[in-house]
Amino acid sequence: MARRFAGGRLVIASHNPGKVKEINDLLAPLGAEVVPAGALGLAEPAETGATFAENAEIKARAAATAAGLPALADDSGLEVAALGGAPGIRSARWAGPEKDFAGAMEKVEQRLSGADDRRANFACALALCWPDGHCETVEGRVDGTIVWPGRGSRGFGYDPVFLPDGHPRTFGEMEPAEKHAISHRAVAFRKLIAACFGG
Repeated sequence: MARRFAGGRLVIASHNPGKVKEINDLLAPLGAEVVPAGALGLAEPAETGATFAENAEIKARAAATAAGLPALADDSGLEVAALGGAPGIRSARWAGPEKDFAGAMEKVEQRLSGADDRRANFACALALCWPDGHCETVEGRVDGTIVWPGRGSRGFGYDPVFLPDGHPRTFGEMEPAEKHAISHRAVAFRKLIAACFGG
């Protein structure tokens, strides 16, 4: 039986404004009082895990311990089949310290260099940890293809080049509500809400 979140303040263990906003939008109906890690001056721990789930847990555990509050972390990224799953857990690192996702998207396209197989997926792991060290982790995924050039200016990260299966618009072209209904993060959130928020 998963541990339930009892309400009150919840630290979002991310310094990515786009991700914090998306998580806040998904949690708003549940009445959690969301506090970004940056607002508490929390440092970003080194993401030394080999999987999205391990990295999410590292971030959530560090924030929960430092803040003395339950903390939620997300680790997510783009996995491209023809690139052996890259950039994967290094999705943010491909954008470099300047967070240059336009350059990161170009890097994906250059490495694909006309490959016929343009299948890709976004993966997301969410870890909800408490100050006593207990963690609950769930994962979500959405499949699609890489398009080039990118389309749309909404969302963040690799959204403009990701066309989800069965949809005419990239994540970068979708209204937030449309993306929230089908994204990898939304799939993971549905599992987390069912397990820990009584939804």
